[in-house]
This record gives sequence, structure tokens and C-alpha cells, in this order.
Amino acid sequence: MHQLYIKMNKKFSKHWKSSRKPRKQRKYIAKAPIHIKRKMLHVQLSKELRKKYGIRNITINKGDTVKVMKGKFKKKQGKVTEVNTKRLRIFVEGVQVRKQDGSKANVFIRPANLQIVELNLEKKRSKIERMKKETKEKVKEEKTESKVKEKITEEKK
Repeated sequence: MHQLYIKMNKKFSKHWKSSRKPRKQRKYIAKAPIHIKRKMLHVQLSKELRKKYGIRNITINKGDTVKVMKGKFKKKQGKVTEVNTKRLRIFVEGVQVRKQDGSKANVFIRPANLQIVELNLEKKRSKIERMKKETKEKVKEEKTESKVKEKITEEKK
């Protein structure tokens, strides 16, 4: 046990590729700096929003309207009341549990279990436009690469 602890790095590593071990996956997420954790808060967009904005997912912000896709609160919709970047938790309006004493407590939901139905566009307009440009550039690059590959295969024949 002690040897395993020594082998695993104590600091966050950007060069960590992947591991099947849940322990290492949890450790990577727990030790990640805030700017990387923010990227882990990306939530997929609904089909209508995907067509409208041309992107698949975006970082969630307070004020976005989301739909819960998995779990006890499946198919519930509500506005995001709080986003805790440090602990990777999202709190949604109306997603609550009744406690033993009768009071209600908010329940956090992980970003992978949510879908954005309506965006709060105050901060996101420029980011959406930037992401659109990036995806268009990637598509162009992929098309040119595939054309080059096709030409090479034709020349070989």
C-alpha cells in the first residue's frame, strides 16, 4: 500500500493520458486546476440549439435552462441556480429532496447528465461565434485532408 502511494504523483499532471483504474481517474479530476475543471463542466446542447449555433456542447453558466437526462430527476427542466466549478457540481431549480425534518435540500447534478435547452446569452455570444469558427476550420481541414488522401490513392492505382 505504501509503495503504491509513493508511485502515484502528488501533483496534477497534464501529461496523464488515461487509466482504467477509477482511483486514478478520480485523482486526476480531484487534483485538476480550476481552468481544466471548467472544461469538465461542458454540457451538451439540445438538437435545436445544435442546429442553430453549430456546436455540440458548451460550458454551463448560471441562468441556463437545462433538462435532466438521467437519474431520479429525469425529464425535469429548470434554470441553473448555482455552478460550483471547484467541486464540479450543478444545482438546478426544482431539483430538490425532502429531508427527514420536512425541509427541502437542493441536489447537485453532474454535467454529463444534463442537456441545455435554453442558453443565457449574456456572456456566451462571443464564445459561441469563436467556437463556430473553430469547428468550421476543422471541417475544412478534414475535407482537404480527405481530398489529398483520395488523390494519393488514385495515383497509386
